[in-house]
Amino acid sequence: MTDNDGQWDRGLIEKLATAALREQRRARLWGIFWKLLTFAYVTFILVMAIDWQSAAESRSGGKHTALVDIKGVIAPGTDASAEKISLALQTAFKDKNTQGVVLRINSPGGSPVQSQGIYDEIRRLRKANNDIPLYAVVEDLCASGGYYVAAAADKIFVAKGSIVGSIGVRMDGFGVVGLMEKLGVERRLITAGSNKALLDPFLPEDPAHKQIAVGLIGEIHEQFIAAVREGRGKRLKETPDMFSGIIWTGAKSIELGLTDGLGTLDSVARDVIKAEDIVDYTQKENIAEKFARRLGAGAMGALLDFSARSGLSIY
Repeated sequence: MTDNDGQWDRGLIEKLATAALREQRRARLWGIFWKLLTFAYVTFILVMAIDWQSAAESRSGGKHTALVDIKGVIAPGTDASAEKISLALQTAFKDKNTQGVVLRINSPGGSPVQSQGIYDEIRRLRKANNDIPLYAVVEDLCASGGYYVAAAADKIFVAKGSIVGSIGVRMDGFGVVGLMEKLGVERRLITAGSNKALLDPFLPEDPAHKQIAVGLIGEIHEQFIAAVREGRGKRLKETPDMFSGIIWTGAKSIELGLTDGLGTLDSVARDVIKAEDIVDYTQKENIAEKFARRLGAGAMGALLDFSARSGLSIY
């Protein structure tokens, strides 16, 4: 055997050993991946089962006060959207053991359309179920769209330091025309329709467009005012600035007839509805949904990392 033959044999053995080690490593990575995937699947099933069991237990039992929470901004895609709040209210009113419904509010407001949708659904449900009262309980904040919703309740209870009101409508925007001029950026816009570029932030303010916008929010404001007057009725002690967007403390709001008295969730359930047991009907993202969302993000990251390590490609 020549030296070249020996070197060739050693090179071949090294390549075979390297290939074998690489294959073992890839097989080990695949094994880890499938074990993790199986563990995640089993965990997901268990979490869903626990969550469903908890929900079933919370909805069982005797006569109770139904709770629906409105927290945060009232907007599509949030826990305080008209879709979720309406579904929660419908479920609460359908339960034969519901003695009364409490809408617990801690919201700065949000979409007038979403708020109006919840308001209308409350009025509809109360008309269809006139033996089941609905009360609003304000925590820290019940402003703008939050108060729009509360106005539909039979009574509104607050804390002395709650913030209530802001009965108004706003439309936010910005203008960057001066900045564009400094940067030497030219705006080029072609429209079909004289008002298609309404309130375009890259164009100078157009008085005619501003007038249209003012009329638009003015109409929505009038709808808001009409809803408050309808909901509060003769209890409302109107003042010149009541619908100006100003806010008041809970104590002052009682004086103005915007709210009815001091109270909390527990006191209203115990003393007004006379059903101390409270069942939460709020439509929240459940544990399974949260787990699935987080698992999805985590699994994708792990899968990308795994593919990089094992030589796979994902497109």
